[in-house]
Amino acid sequence: MSLQPEEPGDVPAETVRVARAAFPKGSLAIRLRDELGVLFTDEQFTGLFPARGKPAWSPGRLALVSVLQFAEGLPDRQAALAVRARIDWKYALGLELTDPGFDYSVLCEFRARLVEAEAGQMVFDRVLDAARQAGVLKPPGRARTDSTHVLAAIRSLNRLEFVIETLRAALNAVAAAAPEWLTGHADPAWFDRYATRPEDYWLPSGRGRRTELAEQTGWDGMRLLTDVHAAHAPCWLRELPAVQTLRRAWVQQYAVDAEGEVRWRDPKECPPGALRLVSPYDTEARASVKRDIKWDGFKVHLTETCDPDTVHLITNVLTSDATVPDIKATDTVHDSLAGKDLLPGEHLLDAGYLDGPRIVTAQTRHGVTLTGPIAGNTTAQATGPYGQDAFTVDWDNKTVTCPNGMTTGQWRDALSHRGTPVIRIQFSPKDCRACPSRPQCINSTTRPHREITLRPRAEHEAIRQARAAEGTPEWRERYAARNGIEGTISHAVRVTGLRQCRYHGLAKTRLQHQLTATAINLARMDAWSTNRPRARTRTSHLTALRPAEHKLNGAN
Repeated sequence: MSLQPEEPGDVPAETVRVARAAFPKGSLAIRLRDELGVLFTDEQFTGLFPARGKPAWSPGRLALVSVLQFAEGLPDRQAALAVRARIDWKYALGLELTDPGFDYSVLCEFRARLVEAEAGQMVFDRVLDAARQAGVLKPPGRARTDSTHVLAAIRSLNRLEFVIETLRAALNAVAAAAPEWLTGHADPAWFDRYATRPEDYWLPSGRGRRTELAEQTGWDGMRLLTDVHAAHAPCWLRELPAVQTLRRAWVQQYAVDAEGEVRWRDPKECPPGALRLVSPYDTEARASVKRDIKWDGFKVHLTETCDPDTVHLITNVLTSDATVPDIKATDTVHDSLAGKDLLPGEHLLDAGYLDGPRIVTAQTRHGVTLTGPIAGNTTAQATGPYGQDAFTVDWDNKTVTCPNGMTTGQWRDALSHRGTPVIRIQFSPKDCRACPSRPQCINSTTRPHREITLRPRAEHEAIRQARAAEGTPEWRERYAARNGIEGTISHAVRVTGLRQCRYHGLAKTRLQHQLTATAINLARMDAWSTNRPRARTRTSHLTALRPAEHKLNGAN
């Protein structure tokens, strides 16, 4: 399909007349057209379509349809029906009342083009630009970020189910692509073992029998891989995605010993979660655990403005696989906001996003102050009269003095077990052996002296300042605004199904989240323009009776 850009025009007069009569108070779609005008034009999507071929339906209108679709939680069929039948949508799209719209499959094709060109970010940013032009987005201010789990559009499988289903998927793919070849190479027993998908309730319950079945599956899969890679086999068979997935899964789940025996790996021998496949149908989904939540899929981070006198808009959406910890998202979020000139002055985060290096980087590179609880020091010598904070550090002279007055200059730069820069300080064994406070200072009877590990100066001081401010009433009052991001996640879950993937793969899931955030922003801008108050935070009857002193102290 080719693109023949159309200049956006006014809404047809008959559409205006009927829409005003049918919606005297307006609707979301009508008010968006009245307040923001034409959000998306065909010229913005010229790179997505070839210059020749059958004319495509207006991509500018398709972008708006996609956003409205997510705003109302509609599937493709109902969204296409809304374009044909709903007057307010025709008004927003600038269509004649007699316009027949398009087939619902056009939306799927359009999303595929957006994914291929990574144009979902452009759709999201266009609404932010419109908000900036309307005067409702004015950085720098305050922002808040949080993440939530996203379930992949797959069935959760245990290890045995996974290897059986992976082999079954590969056999089905080969059967569809080369039925005659597979008929001549398949073991007759495969048709009984892999004709239907595995269900855990009919698999063996004993560990020995389950291991035996897993290794039988490993032998069958290894034979199929050997046959498709043989010299006489068609070369394109080994390139089938399902066969490639089978090969990756077998490397992860099986080992071949010196005698050529296929052995099912012990769970400790399998690769880490960031690499391990969990489904043959979505090879980018990963298994992860966060507190009491276990899921297969992805993770999404939402960042929104939170100044009390402005509309709260989502300014950044970051989608990653489920195993990426929150701490690795902090710098990525700031770099993305800096590229859009939307950096906040203060960023409210929970403990998962904060550490010393992030605090320093945000302040020095972007001028952003990070506010949030810092994870406490959990080492055995963290607190008490001889805790690490009781030692006096002279950064200029590179010396450390203990609470009993002993000073050491044994100061060296090193790397932690995670590869981050640290400073290791050692006291003299002579001083430590004679010290009467040795049992309280050193928690080991065999260690000859006290050792201290510090972060670089900027990080060390940033952490101490953050911990000192954390307990003050002023800090608690500022940080209380972070709780609102949970309401945004709840809104996205209820309206658009944020925690459930509609599609397979990280790229398509990222587009889903970008369209979700765009839809929420348009709904919030509409609520702001119509003076609809924000929903109040729900308070239980018991919480409302909490004494004032307990509220002040933050007791639960």
